[in-house]
Amino acid sequence: MANIKRAIMVGIPGVGKTTVVNKVVETIKKKNLAVESIIFGTVMFEEAKKLGIKHRDEMRKLPIEEQRKLQINAAEKIAKMETDFLIVDTHLMINTKEGYWPGLPIEVLRALSPSNIILIEALPNEIVQRRMRDSGRYRDLIDEAEVTREIEMARSMLSATGIITGAPILIVINRENHIEEAANQILKALGVI
Repeated sequence: MANIKRAIMVGIPGVGKTTVVNKVVETIKKKNLAVESIIFGTVMFEEAKKLGIKHRDEMRKLPIEEQRKLQINAAEKIAKMETDFLIVDTHLMINTKEGYWPGLPIEVLRALSPSNIILIEALPNEIVQRRMRDSGRYRDLIDEAEVTREIEMARSMLSATGIITGAPILIVINRENHIEEAANQILKALGVI
């Protein structure tokens, strides 16, 4: 277990996080290393379906107590996975009717015990455009000023997760059409290249 790299990759919606994660996983596999990539929200959604939730974007409308239970259950399931590289694709925060709610509260961080925490960012105007193009999700449409506030909040939460876990934190910019560059920064941090 000590040699397993558990990287939590986070970012606000629209930064291209999942695309970058997929590129990182593809490169690790090409090096014949064992890697698992898991979308935290998908694990939560499997449990939420038992509560009658039909779409994963509905989860953030559940009462905070229900969301917390789903988070902890998901973290405990993910923590049991064993591989050389475990990549967890998730969010630092969830925009709820009560306000921004931590996507990685202390109970979740303790369960996951990350070796690395990586925040993927993009320029605010690129994020707005990506959200508008994403027809597969029920995204809240917001302007660049709100995106900038979300980025600031994400950076604050990133700092807190680093303090809580002792894991190194890294900020990677995923510029439009520069996915490989972003992925390479992450791969270097994980010691793959």
